[in-house]
Amino acid sequence: MSDMVDQGLKAAAKVLADARDVTLFGHLNPDADAFGSAVGLGLALRDRGATVRVSFGSPNEVPESLRHLDSAGLYVPASEVPAVPETLVVLDSGSIDRLGPLADRVANATGQVIVIDHHVSNTRFGTLNVVDDRSEATAALVLRLLDELGAPLTEPVARALYAGLLTDTSSFRRATPATHQAAARLLAAGVDAQAVARPLMDTHSFGWLRMLATVLDRAELDPTAARGLGLVSAVVLARDAAGLRPEDVESVINIVRSTREAEVAAVLKQAGPDEWTGSLRAVGRLDVSAAAVALGGGGHRLAAGFTTHGTAAEVMARLRAALNAAPLIP
Repeated sequence: MSDMVDQGLKAAAKVLADARDVTLFGHLNPDADAFGSAVGLGLALRDRGATVRVSFGSPNEVPESLRHLDSAGLYVPASEVPAVPETLVVLDSGSIDRLGPLADRVANATGQVIVIDHHVSNTRFGTLNVVDDRSEATAALVLRLLDELGAPLTEPVARALYAGLLTDTSSFRRATPATHQAAARLLAAGVDAQAVARPLMDTHSFGWLRMLATVLDRAELDPTAARGLGLVSAVVLARDAAGLRPEDVESVINIVRSTREAEVAAVLKQAGPDEWTGSLRAVGRLDVSAAAVALGGGGHRLAAGFTTHGTAAEVMARLRAALNAAPLIP
């Protein structure tokens, strides 16, 4: 796999070295790895003279916690993305449906469609796929790609990539020596680690505290679920999240997952009358990506997500069945 990834990075660098117009997508409701990877690569390509735009299917603006990463204003709303892009780069997206209303641009692109990702469930929907499920973050792959391009590591580029490394490694708690070395390079380029981390992880409104109290009061622990390894779960109703940022709601999983008695943590978030998005986390023994795929989603072995329909009780029942069928991690 390493040789295949290296070859993919070289091929992607060859395409991007000559590209004059590049559109970069992150997934729906982008996190710091998706948006930071797109912005970091976009900035480097812009500095090489290319016309660059960064976008995602929804929401229709950059989440507040991520805005400090887009120092050059590369973001454009989905409605302003060309219907027929030239070179297209899709980052941190395991499948084409993760692009939402922008999914048709993959078939419409007149040039290469480069997929750069680290999800084990990636479906390889590009014309050139650089997928390494051993990489802790897509941002780490982008850094390797920039090295192939010979692109300078400026502070704005490094800041965007650092955000991806920081969040997808749980503040470097799950990082390999190579990832720590990559982070050191980014810090040496001038990144202020505290300034990057605070809006991503340590800033919430007072309303977030009230929402958290309400949701955690309904949390449930089932020691027999998830193949007997334990499941802790919580449900965020639409009324609980009223007035809060999407990233505030998404952060609930980071609290729930700290439960000592459970291998798996799950948070269901109401997205519509009968629509739910789910976030799954595992400590290290159960492959939650398999459960997410069974519910129409995907992700990593220890962190995955899905979108599905039904009542909260129906979704939880399907999730429990999927977790009981999920494989153990060797």
